[in-house]
Amino acid sequence: MTRTNVPSISVRALLAAAMLIGPAASAIAQGAAVEHGRYLVTTVMACGNCHTPKDAQGRPIAGKELSGGGVGFDIPPYLGVAANITPDRETGIGEWSDAEIKRALTHGERPAKGPLAGKPLAAPMAANFFKAILPDDLDAIVAYLRSVPAVRNVVPAPVYRAPVQRDAFATADRGFTEADLRDKVRRGAYLATIGHCMECHTPQGERGVLLFDTALGAGGRAFLPSFVKGLPESWKGSVSRNVTSDRERGLGAWSDAEIKRAIVQGVGRDGRRMEAPMPYEWYAGIKDDDLDALVAYLRTLAPIAR
Repeated sequence: MTRTNVPSISVRALLAAAMLIGPAASAIAQGAAVEHGRYLVTTVMACGNCHTPKDAQGRPIAGKELSGGGVGFDIPPYLGVAANITPDRETGIGEWSDAEIKRALTHGERPAKGPLAGKPLAAPMAANFFKAILPDDLDAIVAYLRSVPAVRNVVPAPVYRAPVQRDAFATADRGFTEADLRDKVRRGAYLATIGHCMECHTPQGERGVLLFDTALGAGGRAFLPSFVKGLPESWKGSVSRNVTSDRERGLGAWSDAEIKRAIVQGVGRDGRRMEAPMPYEWYAGIKDDDLDALVAYLRTLAPIAR
């Protein structure tokens, strides 16, 4: 079945028009916002890859979506697991306002209330990428998070071993406009940014700083069981792939279909199964038009033979 995008319509415009028309239309507009948020959260952003707990085989546990504890990290500056982001009032984000949820997403800041009040979210939370989320998309994400079932799930409190630092990502800092989404390459850049693809696919330099300026997309970042927790017991670790347009080391010689298959099925050009933590099971739901845009953007990455 071909998946196509619905023409982009402002969530705010839908809700404003619905308020003028009546309650039934308002419910329809709210439903559209929730559905759009669901799409972003469960596919492009793959939030469940970290925030949904999994069984020993790495399969999401039914009924516990987004309730925390899916993936954890034991790295020099931080020890902890992904938080409960369901609307549960005691263990999730049910007491947070819309503005507080948005602030957490785009600035990595907790509300000045509740557990860990005012404490920044840990570095694995990709706020340096999420800051690019457009206002209508941010509204839709919050609407969806409000709609998921509240699940009581207490996760261990994080341990901060050093001040939280996030590497600046210039593409997110410059931001995007609604008009950008009508251009295939710019749309792909936007999707790759809010999907924080380059967080994993860019190598680290000294002191763990990601080399966005000199090696964007060149891969080579190692993920090992010693510091990534919550993946299948059989997982032995992996190294991120070079996704630049280099023909030898990157994707330059791959066809569009091969790149798409790698994203949504986790199958490499040689037919071998690719490794976690790439969230293939979530990316499987990405719409065809968005896949086309992602490929178009990846084609623009300067070739780096690394």
